[in-house]
Amino acid sequence: MSKKTVLTGITTTGTPHIGNYLGAIKPAIEASRDPAHNSYFFLADYHALIKCHEPERVARSTREIAATWLALGLDTDVATYYRQTDIPEIPELTWILTCLTSKGLMNRAHAYKAATDANRDAGSEDLDDGVTMGLFSYPILMAADILMFNADIIPVGRDQIQHIEMARDVAGRFNHVFQPLFTLPQAQVDEQTQLIPGLDGRKMSKSYDNTIPLFCSSDELRKLINQVTTDLREPGEPKDPDGSTLFQLFSCFADEQEIDAMRRQYLEGIAWGDAKKQLFEFLDARLSEPRARYNELMNDLGFVEQELKKGAEKARAKAAPLLEKVRVAAGIRPLTYVPAAVDTENAKKKEKSAEEIARAEEGRRRAILMQLKPLLDEVAKADDKAAVARSIIATKAEEVEQLKKKAKQKAQNELDLLREELAQYLD
Repeated sequence: MSKKTVLTGITTTGTPHIGNYLGAIKPAIEASRDPAHNSYFFLADYHALIKCHEPERVARSTREIAATWLALGLDTDVATYYRQTDIPEIPELTWILTCLTSKGLMNRAHAYKAATDANRDAGSEDLDDGVTMGLFSYPILMAADILMFNADIIPVGRDQIQHIEMARDVAGRFNHVFQPLFTLPQAQVDEQTQLIPGLDGRKMSKSYDNTIPLFCSSDELRKLINQVTTDLREPGEPKDPDGSTLFQLFSCFADEQEIDAMRRQYLEGIAWGDAKKQLFEFLDARLSEPRARYNELMNDLGFVEQELKKGAEKARAKAAPLLEKVRVAAGIRPLTYVPAAVDTENAKKKEKSAEEIARAEEGRRRAILMQLKPLLDEVAKADDKAAVARSIIATKAEEVEQLKKKAKQKAQNELDLLREELAQYLD
């Protein structure tokens, strides 16, 4: 049985927080220890430039994230750990894929639609105001990240599933138009860790400014946990553990016995101050060892750089041969290139593995869907317009019918009046 390739990346725009750890880093490192997996982990610093134009922030985040993965026990001899910008094959593949990707597909990307919707709500005349080509087309860069290593499994949050589907569409299009070189990736969503609550109970996110940095000092950790939002229930009053951010954060790090014991305390009316104290002590103890290792690595960035370079060499050993095949398939070849002679179409099919044939067929299907999608969207819009028109016509027809009735009644009234006047005249 062949190994499955798992690929995960984190954008270098902020300090790693507990949400990043629980939602992406921890499950990724655990998966890397599975001998059934080939694991690729990368710092997505090209992606950072899409929204962040603060060089020092990007550089600082890159250092922090690079050290974080190593501090948490990532084995770089087993996994391939690299910086996105150290792999020149990725932007080249991005361009090739860009030339195959329809604008209509990019129009449907969530980030782009959110930007245009925000401009529409703000009353902007230009719906693309502030939209860069990086923002518009970054799903293609993400597809290149994935397809460059023919990743099978992509652990993502639910909000990222669309991008994996787009990567499948792009891969299918290439496989159909040129040659079946790309595996169609599958999104893997961990339902238990996809929504890690922040200080205010919302999803922990830099956008909400509600994060707990993973390796902050003990004093800062205590201070942040004391800021976690709670309700007004008094000590001794039973509390709902499942509705408590404190309990949810505790559960993300604890085992079943610890969770059950803490749940009982909530139902017995633990005071919020005691709950916060226990959460702080629990997290501080769990994070103290990796925090110390993280601080050592931040003071030895030469070692961290060396680890990334080692990973880049491993990654390029995989990427370069695949990109060469992609180039040849697309017609970008040495002048002396001579394709292998094949006698018949049947011989070609025999040379292909069952997997390649399946890729080609899936590519053909997805390519057709990509071509039909804009047309289907237009048909749907036309149907909507037709429905509106029918509604307007029906309303107008009813109005005309009412006017006819009123005119008929008025004529009848006038006729009755004339008859009365004529009767009076004859009398």
